[in-house]
Amino acid sequence: MVRIGLMADCKSQLNRRGLLTGLGAAALSPAMTIIAAAQSRPPLMLTAKSGVIALRPGGPETAIWALRSASSETGPRLKRGDRLEVKLANELPVPAILNWLGIDGVPSAEPLLARGSIAAGAIDTFEMPMRHAGTFLCDFRLLGDAQARPSRALALVVEESERIALDRDEVLLIEDWRLRLDGTAIAPGIDPKGTEPVSTINGLTALDIPIRVNERLRLRFINGFQRNVIAIKIDNYDVRVMALDSQPAEPFQARNGALVLAPGGRADVFIDGIAAPGTTSAILVHDGKEARPIARLVTSNQKPVREAPLPPAPPLPSNGLPAQLELKGASRFDLTLGGPQADWVTPAKFSASAPSAFRVKPGRVVVLALTNRADIATVFHLHGHHFRLLDRLDDGWKPFWLDTLAIEPGQTQRIAFLAEYAGRWLLESMATDWAAPCLLRWYSVE
Repeated sequence: MVRIGLMADCKSQLNRRGLLTGLGAAALSPAMTIIAAAQSRPPLMLTAKSGVIALRPGGPETAIWALRSASSETGPRLKRGDRLEVKLANELPVPAILNWLGIDGVPSAEPLLARGSIAAGAIDTFEMPMRHAGTFLCDFRLLGDAQARPSRALALVVEESERIALDRDEVLLIEDWRLRLDGTAIAPGIDPKGTEPVSTINGLTALDIPIRVNERLRLRFINGFQRNVIAIKIDNYDVRVMALDSQPAEPFQARNGALVLAPGGRADVFIDGIAAPGTTSAILVHDGKEARPIARLVTSNQKPVREAPLPPAPPLPSNGLPAQLELKGASRFDLTLGGPQADWVTPAKFSASAPSAFRVKPGRVVVLALTNRADIATVFHLHGHHFRLLDRLDDGWKPFWLDTLAIEPGQTQRIAFLAEYAGRWLLESMATDWAAPCLLRWYSVE
């Protein structure tokens, strides 16, 4: 089974029994990546449309719905400081709404609170400031439970303004599907009995990632699974974790090259090409039941990029989140997840006129006690702000920021954040079960 823990030593691992504690191609070039200054950008054109994906070798393609960017198949790349105009065209036969993971402080983009669903054939336009660099996720799955087709998500990369010492930067979006015998796929919120689970990486069932000796890669892993916590393991490589959920972390080595990510979770890691030319290393995904290879790192026979590996990377530049949170005198609230309760509702029944989960004034530190009453792990996602995961005694926090957290049954986790951005923001909760619904509440900073 999948076990979700605190990662007290800032490491995540796999052992023989499965998952233990944890959190949650560009052309080859020897040149270092140079991050340019922010610049004006044309509008980001997104389309929600029908599509197909090949999920069975030699079999027919499967019909799905997908969020597409006109600029890139793997997702657009922006610069920190950009002010972005977003245009979404809905070509689906059902209403759609964009949901952003990792974007802080943009109340005008908040789904169901500031932005209503977009009717079939309609277009929505709004602006978003790119305050933070990082790896983000965008989808229209908020209304996707029990729909006619499952949907693909889209990665969004906002690059740092500063120079980052690396050679290549790859986005690796890992998603899951449930296939019936006839080859059709079902959406989440539907009983998956009689279906086969299939995983993809960047829309493919397998992917080879080339790497040269002594080349440094930044791999941006995204858990695009609908409900499952997953572990991602890279065989035979030292994996240096640099960022989690779009925010820089104090760099640390992932134990045994493994990461654990909740649904929607993101991890930026650095790896250096240390394998001999011509060798391959598997990238495995463990969904709590079994580990399956989903990609390979293939060491090129080309000459090394440099004579020796680069020295260990320093921390990524800060996005400006506070170095300290004053927990004494914080506003404290209890939230119950899972189990029978009337406060959490499905997106179809959500109303902004319903009572808020809590209200707080701007500039206050908030501590939330999250208790999972369900009999399986439950995932919590905070909109609008990133949070620190507190230690058991509330006397400190883990050296990273998160926006998504999986909580084991019967467990209480405490998180803290600075209520920096005024507005109304969603709270998301869902059990780690394909058939479980997404549930919502909201909170206010005013």
